[in-house]
Amino acid sequence: MARQPGARAALALAFETVYGTPPASGYLRMPLASASLGAQQELLASELLGYGRDPLAPVLDAVTADGDVVVPIDARAFGHWLKGAFGVPTTTGAGPYTHVFQSGSWSLPSMAIEVQMPQVPRFAMYRGCVVDKVNWTMQRSGLLTATVSVVAQGETVQVASAAGALTDIPLARFSHFQGSLERDGVPLGSVISAEFTYANNLDRIEVIRGDGMIDGADPAQATLTGRITMRLASTALIDQAISGAPCELEAAWVSGSDSLTFTAHAVHLSRPRVPLEGPQGVQVTFDFQGAQGGAGSRLCTTTLVNDVASYA
Repeated sequence: MARQPGARAALALAFETVYGTPPASGYLRMPLASASLGAQQELLASELLGYGRDPLAPVLDAVTADGDVVVPIDARAFGHWLKGAFGVPTTTGAGPYTHVFQSGSWSLPSMAIEVQMPQVPRFAMYRGCVVDKVNWTMQRSGLLTATVSVVAQGETVQVASAAGALTDIPLARFSHFQGSLERDGVPLGSVISAEFTYANNLDRIEVIRGDGMIDGADPAQATLTGRITMRLASTALIDQAISGAPCELEAAWVSGSDSLTFTAHAVHLSRPRVPLEGPQGVQVTFDFQGAQGGAGSRLCTTTLVNDVASYA
């Protein structure tokens, strides 16, 4: 019996034309670090009385299909996850190309994602996948990744792939060393880490169906939240938090002609505690929330510059 190592697994992705209908071809091999995407069906314990102290058999509840995919933040493949989170970008240029993803879209594209485990074999196709949220952390060192949370309509497991031949994406990965963080156009110093979470807050359409699947996942009000941890070297952020005034936060990574810039147009900081925890430097943690701001009154804008002609 063959055992499935994670090193021989793969993840295939293609965007759907019709929600819940996986395309027959056109799948991309997506780089990933881990994936917990799967379908789960809970057991409901019997509530019936009169049969003694020992319970009757449980019954199956509805099917829930969702999970997280941890992916590298890179200059090419990450654009497909951004398309899932924000919608089709506006693309300009003739190489390098500039792709602008904006928050606030009323509809999001759905994807078909196949998790491939050829040794078993087990090929799980997840239809109607919609991006619920994207989370990443900036820090001084380590591998730069993002966690993409996905809500799927359902799962189909087969012993052969339904994705066909996969198209590889040349990896052009960004690193923490190439990152920068600015506040109102000025580099923000003394930052130890900065965490960002953009969420579409999907509303699962849980209707009665014979197959137990959901009918869709509609985006509700978007949110942008996060946390900044820094060494106390100035009271500028504390003063801003006390005043309630917003600022613009911009996280960016640049590698040659490739770049990725995430701009939160109006960030409001919570007033933090300033703890003394020993003789070492004092650290302060600010929680923040984003709101509409900037040109077009957007929550956030993501700009990706690379050699990909289109994400449409």
